[in-house]
Amino acid sequence: MSTAMSTVIVIPSYNEAENLPRLVEGLRSACGEIEILLVDDSSPDGTAELARSLSKGDIRVLERTQKRGLASAYVAGMQAALENGATRIVQMDADLSHDPADVPRLLAATSDLVLGSRYIRGGGTRNWPLQRRLLSRFGSIWARRWLDLPYKDLTGGFKAWRKPALEAALATHLSSEGYSFQVEMTLRVHRAGLSIEELPILFTEREDGVSKMSRAIALEAAWLVPMLRWRS
Repeated sequence: MSTAMSTVIVIPSYNEAENLPRLVEGLRSACGEIEILLVDDSSPDGTAELARSLSKGDIRVLERTQKRGLASAYVAGMQAALENGATRIVQMDADLSHDPADVPRLLAATSDLVLGSRYIRGGGTRNWPLQRRLLSRFGSIWARRWLDLPYKDLTGGFKAWRKPALEAALATHLSSEGYSFQVEMTLRVHRAGLSIEELPILFTEREDGVSKMSRAIALEAAWLVPMLRWRS
């Protein structure tokens, strides 16, 4: 990996062929020379094949043989990025809910971990039903209170990592999946004494495809967060 490619955008995907061309175009426009690492769980809609066809040498595809969940996809992509020399890693969704234009702003921050936050001044959500907004806000409040963390948005998946923070977060096996994974990763960086800051983002509900959010993921986060309080 060249010095210019020391920043990697890690993007898990499953059936995101409808959104991928616009996402790639947006990242190229916003970031210029950057590497995209797509972690695809053998999408039946051909997401991985499409990514390869779109590549101009700036897209790598880590294709897995089966669907194994969001957390394991992120971990696989992040570990691959670190092994290939990345010093800055951005994680984001493939469904355009995270605006590619925000990536340079997250990367320009100096903290070890930068959280794209919906719940600080200037942040927000667009096209979410009331039930989804309440569930998301409650999830962050629940995690903040149980874990004594000062951050407003703990369940978001738009983050920029410096290498030391990501290494600290991945130092041992993660016990979480889904949205509790996002909480656990941030908690580990906080406990390691590294710097964390939040920058406002506008989260937009996907226009194409099907949301991966489920009741099971929400319930898992609810019961696992209290357990994280006592885990090192």
